[in-house]
Amino acid sequence: MKKIIIANWKMNPQTAKEARRLFDAIKKGVRPIKNTEVVIAPSFVHLSLFKPSGSIKLAAQDLFFEDPPAGRRAYTGEISASMLKDLKVSYVIVGHSERRQYIGESDELISKKLESAFSRGFKTVLCVGEKEREEGGFSDIVRMQLKKALSCLSRNYTSRLIIAYEPLWAISTTKGARADTPQNAFEMTIFIRRAMLDIWGKNAALKIPILYGGSVNSKNAKGFLDVKGISGLLVGGASLKPDEFIKILRLS
Repeated sequence: MKKIIIANWKMNPQTAKEARRLFDAIKKGVRPIKNTEVVIAPSFVHLSLFKPSGSIKLAAQDLFFEDPPAGRRAYTGEISASMLKDLKVSYVIVGHSERRQYIGESDELISKKLESAFSRGFKTVLCVGEKEREEGGFSDIVRMQLKKALSCLSRNYTSRLIIAYEPLWAISTTKGARADTPQNAFEMTIFIRRAMLDIWGKNAALKIPILYGGSVNSKNAKGFLDVKGISGLLVGGASLKPDEFIKILRLS
């Protein structure tokens, strides 16, 4: 199975010119890489600048939880699934820890967004992770995030779900951030699959790809990619440096 490497640009770059330069540099470096699904998630204002190709797929960093018909679209500032489809987006990120913390997104809202993304055929990346690594408590937090987001949704969406384990304390923009260890990440993949066994059954537990995210760079990426059960990476800050991101891709 191909590894999945997703570049989450977050609220970067600040100009269209910079975004084009970054995308073009990554696209050039990706050409010789054959066994990796490379996905770029630009900001909403830059999505329309790019077209997916055989080497790069496009992702959205979020979407609205409804896709209403004409006449019922009075949702200022939101982006619908139909808009993303029109831009040839194939992946959507839902429930990122920064949106949970800073925007106040609840598990219930995230569940609605998942339903919207699944129903329109997107490969959907559900982000889960704890704020702090506290002995005995972090696993309960992740289990509850998975249960509240997925238990009311159909397991028929198994083929469209990807889970990204990205603890908030490990994200590069968090004060004092540090990457998790490959051993801890391995243990979390086992835990997540056990949780999915209870929520969506054996097929989902075995087949759903699990990514690791949190201060990923070219120095630690291989350690995570070599972990059995980790299907790829969700890369933040390092994806804004084309040379660094290409190094990560070559490790996959």
